Amino acid sequence: MELKGKCAIVTGAARGIGRGMALKLADAGANVALVDVGNPADATLTYNLAAQTELNRTVEEVKRRGVRATAILADVTRWGDCQRMASEVESALGGIDILCNNAGIIAVGPVESFSEQTWDRLMGVNVKGVFLCSKACVPALRKRGGGAIVNTASVAGKTGHGNVAAYCTSKFAVVGFTQSLAEELGPDNIRVNAVCPGFLHTAMWSDVLDPVVAPSLGVNREAAFDAYVERNTFLRRAQTPDDIGDAVVYLCRADNITGVALNVAGGAEMH
Repeated sequence: MELKGKCAIVTGAARGIGRGMALKLADAGANVALVDVGNPADATLTYNLAAQTELNRTVEEVKRRGVRATAILADVTRWGDCQRMASEVESALGGIDILCNNAGIIAVGPVESFSEQTWDRLMGVNVKGVFLCSKACVPALRKRGGGAIVNTASVAGKTGHGNVAAYCTSKFAVVGFTQSLAEELGPDNIRVNAVCPGFLHTAMWSDVLDPVVAPSLGVNREAAFDAYVERNTFLRRAQTPDDIGDAVVYLCRADNITGVALNVAGGAEMH
């Protein structure tokens, strides 16, 4: 699929991986609707989500690529918000050709002390959000004669790890949903794939995972990320939002690839 002039949605687009996706899609010529919740405070999390100012700033970056862009505030766990999102994108950009279900959160801790509230919130964003956004956008994709859905999973959706059971469970679910939806929508020429990022030093890592992995590596918090990457990747280097954005552009263009969960992890995961 040629991306020039196509219309894409990226959820969780204000910063980090979502920002990287939006900018790379824009570089490929796609118009982009950037979606985020715009409310940094979440009582179930130990870090702040992106603020509306960050979303607006990323929208301006996208526009400087010479494409159209619009900001939409929406909570992907709410069906009404997802319906409104799809409608607003069709009105603003003229249709939907690409949906990148990227919004996601993380929480850590052993299962026995992990709260039900936090578990439900994480599943709501990471799994239900992918379902609701897909449900809302599929009719628009079908109207365009097909298109591409790319879901953000994780290498944590390929291999489970201790103290991140909720996150791993949610990302395994995203991979399964991706495979099921790929079969379901194949006759409509809608391809459904997932991208599985490895290790990126985003807010999720720096605020949540650095203090968890540091003790096990015998290093301080500031050195934890680099030490973890050195130990767990073949290439001995971290991934970046641009790396994930490049993979998304590839999956959107590749007309005969569907049902795939593509690792972008420097060799940290091989299946």
